[in-house]
Amino acid sequence: MLRSVVERARARAARSIAILVWALAAAAAPAAAEPEAPPPAQPAAAESAPAPASAPPDAAPLPDDYVGVARCQLCHEKEKEHWGPTAHGQLFERAPRTELEARGCESCHGPGGRHVVDPRPGTIVSFTRSSTSSVEVMNGMCLHCHAGGARIYWTGSTHESQGLACSDCHNPMGQQSVRGLEARASASATCFPCHPQQRLDFTKRSHMPLLEGKISCVDCHEPHGSATDPLIRADDVNQLCTQCHADKRGPFLWEHPPVVESCLNCHRPHGSNHEALLVASPPFLCQQCHGQPGSFGHPNDLLSSGNLADGPRPDERLLNRGCVNCHVQIHGSNHPSGARFHR
Repeated sequence: MLRSVVERARARAARSIAILVWALAAAAAPAAAEPEAPPPAQPAAAESAPAPASAPPDAAPLPDDYVGVARCQLCHEKEKEHWGPTAHGQLFERAPRTELEARGCESCHGPGGRHVVDPRPGTIVSFTRSSTSSVEVMNGMCLHCHAGGARIYWTGSTHESQGLACSDCHNPMGQQSVRGLEARASASATCFPCHPQQRLDFTKRSHMPLLEGKISCVDCHEPHGSATDPLIRADDVNQLCTQCHADKRGPFLWEHPPVVESCLNCHRPHGSNHEALLVASPPFLCQQCHGQPGSFGHPNDLLSSGNLADGPRPDERLLNRGCVNCHVQIHGSNHPSGARFHR
């Protein structure tokens, strides 16, 4: 009796264990059978983010490629800083009128592709006397935009014939002057290195008020070329002079022939050590025409240094006096009795 009870208890325990093992196996089966989900795919690095702006291109630029202002500035930062405030810098960067002006640096220097690959001076148009670019090439870059206006007389002009480059007188990379992007502080200071004689004339006792800042070389001369010689801004010398000296223009009832012919018969244009920029002191100046040898009497009496106050034959006409003491209207007279320019 006791043995049968024990056997039944063992059988029930065995069944309970079997049921527990089956339940555990059934619970674990779905997790094992379910496939594992793959991780989300990551986008390619080349597609997710653009290359940085400063990254070098995959291939070197071609010789005729434009590379842009930003590329130029990597090496020429100081030049870019000086060029920015100039008229060219302001126009090209803020309000370009043409596609060429929008190129910035390369508007004047040409495509920079070759220079990026081979950064030597000879691989781009440069504007210095040591440049390998010819004067014709340098000037041609400027004349792309500056061919009109006063430059219509540039071809064949004195300065063009002498091989002068635009950059000899102008500095497009910096604001050195008030106007005109001149190479020095003013137009006159730019002219003086090539015209030392005229600079010396302006220091003489009687001179045009250029050094005082009242006039400039370009008030009378057109440096880019003119139809008249020497590059004056008028059809002739008298027309130029009478723009300021209107009282000498005329017409007069009684005209003085040398005045009508040219002011330069009696006056120096820049400076003189004689009064009123005269080429000689009266009466010696007047006697160049009115003191011919062989003639007698006034005004043909030839007066020389011997007639000065300390000479052997003093003459009252040379003692603090001159022809214009009496002939006061020497440029011309409108008085009915002014045939001798006395009034």
